[in-house]
Amino acid sequence: MPISHILAALADENRRKILATLKQGRIPSGALAQAVGMSPQALSYHLKKLKEAELIYETRQKNFIFYELDLTVLDEAILWLDELRGGADHEAETAVYSRAADADAGPGAGAGGAALSP
Repeated sequence: MPISHILAALADENRRKILATLKQGRIPSGALAQAVGMSPQALSYHLKKLKEAELIYETRQKNFIFYELDLTVLDEAILWLDELRGGADHEAETAVYSRAADADAGPGAGAGGAALSP
């Protein structure tokens, strides 16, 4: 799942409200609509976007549709965001690269890798 789909789904306040409600557990669509204060049509639109982003899934039992969270897709987004932010692994790689660049610059090199003029 592209991260852009996940982030777009999470960008909407109504969808975040739906996800927060589903955090309590499996909920039938009618009860979910009441819990988040939406018409069934509006809820259907937002549920479609959440399903496309693979953040929720539905199960059917007789005449009822139940919705549940499926947050496994968030692992990919969290890893990407952590890398963007410069997580612990990224910081270690940056430090190694920085030391190697300084060593290549030779003696008298400043922090930017350029030699200082006398």
